[in-house]
Amino acid sequence: MRSIILIVLVLAACEVPVPDKTPAAAPAGLSEAQLEHGIGPIEPFVLPGVNSALAAEGEKSFTLKCASCHQWDTRLVGPPLSGVLERRAPAFVMNVLLNPDEMGKKHPEMIAQREEYGVAMPNQFLSRDEARGILEYIRGK
Repeated sequence: MRSIILIVLVLAACEVPVPDKTPAAAPAGLSEAQLEHGIGPIEPFVLPGVNSALAAEGEKSFTLKCASCHQWDTRLVGPPLSGVLERRAPAFVMNVLLNPDEMGKKHPEMIAQREEYGVAMPNQFLSRDEARGILEYIRGK
C-alpha cells in the first residue's frame, strides 16, 4: 500500500506539460488570413475564368499607373510581376493595389520588398474596379 501511495505522490509531483493550444502570434500581430490575403477591403475569393474585356480595361490602368515601376520579367523600381499569382492570393494582390500604405507598414512581405527595393509602393488611389481589372490583366498575361 505504501508503494502505491509513493508512486501516486511521485507522479503527482511530476510536471506534465500541457500543450499550448493558442495560435502562434503572426508577425506584426496579423492573422493567418491577413498574412495570406493581405490587409484591406478585399476578402478571399475564387477567380472565375479570365474576363478578356475586364483584362483590356486593366491593361489601360496598368499602363497608366503601374508600368513605370513594374515589368513582367525585369526588375525596375518595383519587383517583376511574372508569377505573382502563383506566389500570392488574388485578394493579396488586390489589397496591395487598394491599400499599399497600410500593407507597406504592417505586412512582413511588403516590408521586406520595401527594404529590398528601397522604396514603398505609392498609393495610386485605384478604385475596386480598376484594381480588379489590373488583376485580370495580370492573370491573362
